[in-house]
Amino acid sequence: MADESTKQNKAAAAADYEPPAGAQTTAVWTAGATSIEYTASAKWIVLRKKEKPAAEIFSVSYIANRDGDRPLTFVFNGGPGASSAYLHMGAVGPVRVAFPADGTLPPMPPRLVPNEESWLAFTDLVFVDPVGTGFSRVIDDDSKDGENKKKQGDGEEHRRRQDGEEGSAGEYFGYKRDLESLCEFMGRWLSEQGRWGSAVFIAGESYGGYRVGRLVRMLQETAGIGLSGAVLISPALELGSLSGTDYDVLGWVDRLPTMALAAAHHGRSRAFAAGSPPDDVRREAETFATGDYATFLTRGASMPAGARDQVLGRLADLIGLAPDTVTRAEGRITIGVFTRELLRDERKVLGLYDTAITTIDPFPDRESFAGPDPTLAGISPAYTTAINRQLRSEIGVQTDREYTVLSYEVWEMWSNDAPEDFFEPPVGATDDFRYGMSLNPHMKAFVTHGRYDLVTPYYGSERLRNLMRLDPETAGRLTVRHFDGGHMFYAWEDSRRQFSAAIAAFVSDAAATA
Repeated sequence: MADESTKQNKAAAAADYEPPAGAQTTAVWTAGATSIEYTASAKWIVLRKKEKPAAEIFSVSYIANRDGDRPLTFVFNGGPGASSAYLHMGAVGPVRVAFPADGTLPPMPPRLVPNEESWLAFTDLVFVDPVGTGFSRVIDDDSKDGENKKKQGDGEEHRRRQDGEEGSAGEYFGYKRDLESLCEFMGRWLSEQGRWGSAVFIAGESYGGYRVGRLVRMLQETAGIGLSGAVLISPALELGSLSGTDYDVLGWVDRLPTMALAAAHHGRSRAFAAGSPPDDVRREAETFATGDYATFLTRGASMPAGARDQVLGRLADLIGLAPDTVTRAEGRITIGVFTRELLRDERKVLGLYDTAITTIDPFPDRESFAGPDPTLAGISPAYTTAINRQLRSEIGVQTDREYTVLSYEVWEMWSNDAPEDFFEPPVGATDDFRYGMSLNPHMKAFVTHGRYDLVTPYYGSERLRNLMRLDPETAGRLTVRHFDGGHMFYAWEDSRRQFSAAIAAFVSDAAATA
């Protein structure tokens, strides 16, 4: 009887669980060609496991107060560990941070301005913060079992988190469980809002692009959510090629065109005269990267000395570094070395996420760079201030929780929770992306990058697109287009305008076939 009573008490507690109170307000977006009255809603949805509350996902929706079903887009960032604040307040929402036209850091506190390029003009929006980001949290287990877990000590809990073990605080911080939680959230949201009849789109940035690549399969195959379109922004489709070693090729090939563009942008290219069209630089760098440079990386010491010297000299000229630096590194220039060395004589360091942007090196005498990256650490206060103002002051969310724009704790705990074989590399998204495209012959996809991004370089997606073996019909449903700027290229005014116009046309076309 005691056991049965305990079970009943637990069930009652689960049923009675209430997330924090949300908030809602109405406003009018007047920055576009026509005014749109909309309702902004901020709320938590509780994810459950075995009928028990397990986590809360926070989201902000902007729904136009109009008759008829508009397209609906779920938007999230990546990290893993990033909230949706970057796309929310940088490119897509009805209000944005006022960045200078060239994407450099604005003065603090940042101004919020009506976003003329908001996607609200052509789709309703739901900005999603995955578990552990924004206001989204794992729900603490206060059961006896939970107390026993605490008694196991920090070391055991750390192991459980790293392994993504069921019932641990880090259960949601893994490839598979993260995707499952987003599927559950989207299905619950569509049901609560009665939007199953809408043309549904998903848009993700960076690791969020990886999420989109895999969700186009999982949402349709296991969650029953049909998609009209998917937008992959600065995606990391194959995680294994994002870092290079002495023994591989692809990561170095993917990053070289971006380095060449950055060198030309800053006037340090010895292969191109000042003012050369960026498209000329890009084409030459891509040809060299997949030709002589790829051969050099593959052959190594077996390549004749004269041919090796010729490749290394051409590489140094293209990326603007000293020949000795390139030769000493055997042609494998890391992004950290490149961003610090290109303008070292000016005491400037390039941004990893946007190599067109620079900052002063505060410790020029130190062997390793110990300063901030201007394109991530530098912009964090701007987005943190902006999202808190929007949520707390404009929409009216009242909570003591800290809004976590970027969680390094989530990043550190992220794990492969669906291992297949010891020798299997980290699971990529490209296969699921191809599968999802074939599963739904009407779904369209849009892949885009900033040309000055070294973290997820544009050529990686170009190379993968060329290796997907797409038939003509499927290839016709895939758009690949890149813009000036970096990882968050929408901080550049011209790029944001071009990007928004391109997505407006994409959504219109994809929704029309739904």
